[in-house]
Amino acid sequence: MGPHPAVAAIRLAVRRVLHDILNDHGLPQQAEAALPPGPPPREGGETPPSPPLVLVACSGGADSMALASALAFEAPKLGVRAGGVTVDHGLQPGSDLRAAEVCLRLRELGLDPVESTAVTVGREGGPEAAARDARYAALDTAAERHGAAAVLLGHTRDDQAETVLLGLARGSGIRSLSGMAAVSGAGGRYRRPFLELDRQTARKACMVQSLPVWDDPHNADPAYTRSRLRHEGLPALEKALGKGVVEALARTAQLSRDDADALDAWAGQAEATVRDAAGLLECAKLYALPPAVRRRILRRAAIEAGAPAGSLFARHIEEVDRLITGWRGQGAINLPGKVVAQRQGGRLVIRQG
Repeated sequence: MGPHPAVAAIRLAVRRVLHDILNDHGLPQQAEAALPPGPPPREGGETPPSPPLVLVACSGGADSMALASALAFEAPKLGVRAGGVTVDHGLQPGSDLRAAEVCLRLRELGLDPVESTAVTVGREGGPEAAARDARYAALDTAAERHGAAAVLLGHTRDDQAETVLLGLARGSGIRSLSGMAAVSGAGGRYRRPFLELDRQTARKACMVQSLPVWDDPHNADPAYTRSRLRHEGLPALEKALGKGVVEALARTAQLSRDDADALDAWAGQAEATVRDAAGLLECAKLYALPPAVRRRILRRAAIEAGAPAGSLFARHIEEVDRLITGWRGQGAINLPGKVVAQRQGGRLVIRQG
């Protein structure tokens, strides 16, 4: 008899991602039951490349513990080393002890290396955004220190649906509605194998494997926007619209991502055609472009001038866009990062103020 359907589902998802990682890095795939202690020298004295390392980011919750168990099972078959990182945000009493417990569980699964990283969470952007920024910075550092080929994250289809709704509530554009990408980060570092699996599947997989899990009290704290959405907003939508809301939102994310990618590519090609010999943006040529393409070019130009991407919102780009479409002699537009946009002699100049 094979594994429980939930266990089979998480293992298949991880296996597919590991294949992708190996292919993306041009690494050989093995079919061994276990990794040898070390690669023997090749003929001629050459040493074959060491097995690639894939880390799992694990909080101890059901999603990431299910991911860790699947990685520990699948990685040796493909000649991949599997390790784990847990991030101690220091936001709750005893968080260091909790992180130590998570490390113990990861080692019991056979992961190596395993480490806990403590971070200091700031205040910029709100508590959730600040914690996320600190977490990703710690994961980046750990991946670089260990030379990891990738870091696996346990976001599920439910997390994707919540992300789409949060973007919708902010009035964000199509890129925000596209939610989380299956592959993101520098060089495709971050991989999300569970985006097509629901949260209940991950929890069930932990239960049938007798894996202890920790339920973060912050996930049920109504002080946090995502928590309210999870426990109040989505259930209300399902009550009003029927089951299938989560699946529909996740599908919307993928469709939006496809559209956003196509528009980004269009904008990248069009940008060279709207610049003059000095590299300045020509307002008349920008005006002739579709708004979605033009605004992408404006956003990219603002970021290149020094505006932080995370602080550059749709309203900022709309104000700059009016220098193109609603020119009435208005003055310069101040953007985040001390960047200034102004129209001069039929050209749009975006630079540090």
